[in-house]
Amino acid sequence: MPRLVMKFGGTSVATVDRIRNVARHVAREVRAGYEVAVVVSAMSGKTNELVAWCKDASALYAQSEYDAVVASGEQVTSGLLAIVLNEMGIKARSWQGWQIPIETSDQHGSARIQAIDGARLDAGFKRGEVAVIAGFQGIHAETGRLTTLGRGGSDTSAVAVAAAVGAERCDIYTDVDGVYTTDPRVVPKAQRLERVAFEEMLEMASLGAKVLQVRSVELAMVHRVPTTVRSSFDDPDDARPGTLICDEDDIVEQQIITGIAFSKDEAQITLRRVKDRPGIAAAIFGPLADANINVDMIIQVVSGDGAATDMTFTVPAADYERARAILEAQAGTVEFERLEGATDVVKVSAIGVGMRSHAGVAAKAFRALAEKGINIRAITTSEIKFSVLIDAAYTELAVRTLHSLYGLDKA
Repeated sequence: MPRLVMKFGGTSVATVDRIRNVARHVAREVRAGYEVAVVVSAMSGKTNELVAWCKDASALYAQSEYDAVVASGEQVTSGLLAIVLNEMGIKARSWQGWQIPIETSDQHGSARIQAIDGARLDAGFKRGEVAVIAGFQGIHAETGRLTTLGRGGSDTSAVAVAAAVGAERCDIYTDVDGVYTTDPRVVPKAQRLERVAFEEMLEMASLGAKVLQVRSVELAMVHRVPTTVRSSFDDPDDARPGTLICDEDDIVEQQIITGIAFSKDEAQITLRRVKDRPGIAAAIFGPLADANINVDMIIQVVSGDGAATDMTFTVPAADYERARAILEAQAGTVEFERLEGATDVVKVSAIGVGMRSHAGVAAKAFRALAEKGINIRAITTSEIKFSVLIDAAYTELAVRTLHSLYGLDKA
């Protein structure tokens, strides 16, 4: 029998009534002839509550004990869903990450999956059971300690389980009915996409689209697991197909630009008149990397005499003050005239595998933005995307302009 992994997020399992609705979705796939594994998140708001309890207990809690506490949210949900399925006459049992086991690194709070032994799940399938798996968690084999995968980790759990059991696909159920060309709250004409290539979805997820967690898309791409984004709020007996994330070769008709993403979680830092010498970039960015601060857009402009350079780059807004402090502490090592910064910026990106075979795609956007009076602070490009950093006040105008420019209003 073909296998299917279904994942349901926090809003989908927020109450027992919603868990019953989830069970109806599961029942539909069981009736269709699938062996089903279900991965669940904690009920909406519960993880935040558990985190708050940890902080209330101690400001300097052990990360391993934090994992033990916050992983309990998914344990509750998996047990409740198994109870509801059994009540409906569908054989089911709950599984915690350590029971399968899902083996991870020992980086508590943000562990990475290293291996999954699917033998116990296989045995359950042979018994006709639906496996209801607590997402977001695993176990470090050497220490035997429970670990968690970080926010959004249930998506990663689901794709990893799908790869481990040879599932036909992985369905990610959320509160939206698919992947859209951009945020419908910003552009009402945004269209739901039928198919998106793995590479495009990876760029979208990393550039601000909140539909899927980045690591889950990476896993899906590496293991070639077709992944569908669907809505758990659809009628289980008349559910829409959602958006399929798949190989580029499986998309017959490809748009030049597939979608427009934006991220408000950006801050800009500029070092003016940095003394230009070999190793200066390493001296600037090395300490930031050591502090786990991710640097994105980088622009270097060397002065006419070659003696100094202006260095501009972006960091996550949450790391802005920390990054400034680190750079100011390096003033003796990195000679610069002054440090300037801005947090009222946003990164807007256009993504599409069609850019590989079409010239002038980005230039067209730059002209359109200029005609709207939108100044570009920084630009980065790759084979299938380009991003511009602009003033936050122009976010919606820029997104709407690019969405129309590439014909996505009627995609």
